Amino acid sequence: QVQLVESGGGLVQAVGSLRLSCAASGSTFNLNTMGWYRQAPGKQRELVCTITNGGSTNYADSVKGRFTISRDNAKNTVYLQMNSVKPEDTAVYYCDARTYWGSDSWGQGTQVTVSS
Repeated sequence: QVQLVESGGGLVQAVGSLRLSCAASGSTFNLNTMGWYRQAPGKQRELVCTITNGGSTNYADSVKGRFTISRDNAKNTVYLQMNSVKPEDTAVYYCDARTYWGSDSWGQGTQVTVSS
């Protein structure tokens, strides 16, 4: 099993920046893709971005050019650099880690609130 712990959420003003971190522990040798999802009040959880073990990235259109995902495999940690944030980025952000055979583990979530 994989345990994920997110950190870095908080309150930020619009057009500001925030950096989220997600540290994985446990059976990390099986991890392939790690990523970030978010869920705003009254909405479904949605993909923000993902990064594979090899460094290939995928972003939702709504965050392209503003958010950057990165990964330190030696530390089993994935980061989300959020720049030029908007009020609509307000959500609980969840870290996801997927093994090579498709098993998902989720973090507890971290709140990001963007004030206008």
